Amino acid sequence: MSGSTITQSTRPTTVPAGTDERPPSWAQSRAARELGLKRGEFELAVHLGCIRTVPDDRGGGVRRVARAEIDRVRSEDGSAEALRERVKAVGTTEGAALMGVTTARFTRLARLGLVVPVKFYLNRYRAVVWLYLAEELRQFAAAEKNAAMLSGRTPEVLRDQLSAGLDLRPRNWRGRHMGFLLRQTEDPWAQAAIVASLLDPLDRAELVPDPYERAYLNRLRPDQAARTVSESPAADVAARIMTAQDPDEISWLKADLTQALTTARQLRPAPRPTPRPVPNDSQRLGFLPEEAAPENSPLNEKPQRSRGLFGWLRRRNA
Repeated sequence: MSGSTITQSTRPTTVPAGTDERPPSWAQSRAARELGLKRGEFELAVHLGCIRTVPDDRGGGVRRVARAEIDRVRSEDGSAEALRERVKAVGTTEGAALMGVTTARFTRLARLGLVVPVKFYLNRYRAVVWLYLAEELRQFAAAEKNAAMLSGRTPEVLRDQLSAGLDLRPRNWRGRHMGFLLRQTEDPWAQAAIVASLLDPLDRAELVPDPYERAYLNRLRPDQAARTVSESPAADVAARIMTAQDPDEISWLKADLTQALTTARQLRPAPRPTPRPVPNDSQRLGFLPEEAAPENSPLNEKPQRSRGLFGWLRRRNA
């Protein structure tokens, strides 16, 4: 292609001095571009509280980023680079290198719950790939109290737990993820829906027998795309990770949901369909009540005596 090539700049749009035509808030996708962050980095920054969001004035449960918040993040030292470093998530191999241990030892530390994953995804082989905050891993390795776990032999009691199949990564992720979501809303019904989303449907039905309340919680439930019913093996794996499995975890979530529902019901009831008025007989037949009929309506006319032969026969037989 001949001629000069025009490229679109990724820098924020500038406006003339003394004017500010920017909207009061931006959609999250636009806010990510303004800050120079990838989608995953931006979402993690929001979850970690590095970027604050506000509800959309138009409703719908969508959250936006205020212009003042964008300006605040930009004014910090290092701006996007510093923020990107705070939300950097790494897998097992890179995490082990950061901590100076083997991948096998790193995996053991994660299964024991000593390092907590911040997110996960399924690779093309439908294997779960856990990701960890690089900053947290460096802090763990730098703490003197953890030196024994980074080298030497793992204590026997912990080895026995690992041999028995202990793996706290899914449970720790669920707890952390629930905390992320709860910080995004102050609505008691939405908070109850977040807790309920981590329980099995049978457990939810046991605690919430009212079908209208269950429907409302389901409507407010987060991660709808990830929780969509699907027959794919990948969806089944994701659903197991996002659903509490251990009896003590289930008991803990049930207690939290019961408390959240009590608070929500005190604030307002779950929405229910408005009952339709039952029509009376005259309304079903299309008639007006007698008192509502116009003065000259045929309904108000008195029947006249029939004339002719049929009238004479009726009077004779009367």
